[in-house]
Amino acid sequence: MPIRTNRGRTAVYRRLWGWPLRSPRHLIGTLVILAVLLTAVGILLPKAVGKPGQANTAGTGTSTSRPGVAAPVTVTSTLPPRLSSPPPPSSAPIDQDGTRVAKEWVTAWANHPDGTTTEQWLKRLEPSTDVEYMAKLATVDPANITATKVVGEPQVVTSVQGSMEVDVQTDGPKVKVTVVKTNAGWRVTNFSQVA
Repeated sequence: MPIRTNRGRTAVYRRLWGWPLRSPRHLIGTLVILAVLLTAVGILLPKAVGKPGQANTAGTGTSTSRPGVAAPVTVTSTLPPRLSSPPPPSSAPIDQDGTRVAKEWVTAWANHPDGTTTEQWLKRLEPSTDVEYMAKLATVDPANITATKVVGEPQVVTSVQGSMEVDVQTDGPKVKVTVVKTNAGWRVTNFSQVA
């Protein structure tokens, strides 16, 4: 039986729109159905329309290009090739003041008679040590140092502008010292013991 009055149509519409809000189960079911429909439209619509830039040639066996569309362009770079490693630093002449500071520092480093406190030991190192490196040296216990004196002349391993690595032989291990030229002169910024 057809609906003939506006009042009857309104009631039908109200029942259709109100159905999802009747219970949580109705609402979840409506949302699931809506998600499935939107997903299906999202998948099928691009297939029906076709990809942009392609002509629909299904079944003809020929391919046509769209007028006004340029062919793909191959881009070549005019930039220089990327360096795989940094260029080696240029060597500089050996500065005798730097080697002298390295030897003085290792002599003060190795000089720690029994009973020497860390503060006394650091005081001897301070004149030839970089200020920032003094904080690291404060963690060293001089009692753990096996060397007691320098037994050889310093040997420069590398020398670049404003920096040198110098090996100094002690009666214990060989000590590799990095000295850097600062405004205050040559200062030690790092050391390591070489076996």
